[in-house]
Parts: sequence; C-alpha cells; structure tokens
Amino acid sequence: MMARRFLSGRRWLVMGLVVALCWLANPLSAWAGLEDDRYDGNIFALYAGNGSLVPPKVTLTQSLKQEKPALLVFYVDDSSDCKRFTSVVSQLQEPYGRAANFIPVMADSIPLKDAFEPTEAGYYFDGAVPQTLVFDQAGEVRLNETGFVSYEAIDDVMREVFDLLPRTESVELKRRPINEVNSELVEES
Repeated sequence: MMARRFLSGRRWLVMGLVVALCWLANPLSAWAGLEDDRYDGNIFALYAGNGSLVPPKVTLTQSLKQEKPALLVFYVDDSSDCKRFTSVVSQLQEPYGRAANFIPVMADSIPLKDAFEPTEAGYYFDGAVPQTLVFDQAGEVRLNETGFVSYEAIDDVMREVFDLLPRTESVELKRRPINEVNSELVEES
C-alpha cells in the first residue's frame, strides 16, 4: 500500500516537472510587450504609468459643451503603435491636463451606427489607430493625425490653442529629480 502511494506521489512530481519544463522552454508565447500586438491590459497604466486616463473623465459631447479644448485619442489595447503612443499622451497631460480634457476612446467601443453627430467621438474616427485629434475652445478640429504623432507636433498645436509662446521662445521647465520632499517644476541651469 505504501509503495503504491509512493509511486502515485512520484508520478505527480514527474508530471509537475514536465509541465514546468514545457513552460520554461517557451515562456514568451503567453506574454505581451511593448513591441507586439498582444493584449495585456490597460495600455495607459502599463506603458505610460497613467491609468487615470481610462476611462476618460468626460465625453467629447461634455467637453464641447464646456467650451474647453480637448485631446481625443482613438486606440486599442492590442496595438504596438498604440502602446508606444501612450507615453506621449501621458506626457501631454502634465502641462495641459488641467486646462484641456483628455479623452482616450477605445476604437472597439465605438457603437455601430449609420451616422454620428459632430459632438460624438465616432464622427471623427477614420478607422486606424492611434488617431489623435485636438479641438480648440470653439470645438474646431485643429489637429487630426493617424499613427504615432510626436509630443512636439501635438504640443505646437496645443500652444496655438492656448495662445502660448512657441517652444523656441519660451523657457522650458524641467522636473528636478524626484524625492520625497520636492517635485516642483524649475528652470534648468
């Protein structure tokens, strides 16, 4: 009887080792990353460190009613292009997050309809991601680009919308190294 239990326990041990070896032989097949088109969760939280963007705090309709500039971004969670672009959106939220509405919209969540109103996000979707739009205070589209758009290109449009000096004429503010006491913006010397 004891010999039978020993063999049964030994069989489980061997099976466990076989499973572990199979997993170790090909561990990346189930893992997603920045450079692939696999789903691995909220890309704003994973790749931009800013999960607060999703879900957006307001819709495009609400933003247009507030007469507040908006950055509308269409994305999907399983696109390497969208994954790389999340950091640009997150960086833009730092200088413009209080003055503009940030509205990331998952392209898969756009309802299937024959027609959309100009106040609905689906009205502007071109069918490719990432797609970035900047609306001014009057609700006019000031930027509509598909694909990866640089921080500088979007920042230039945002500076026009907010009537700010061009980057070449303004003082660039940089963050000091972060510590527990101080994380204020300061002029770099």
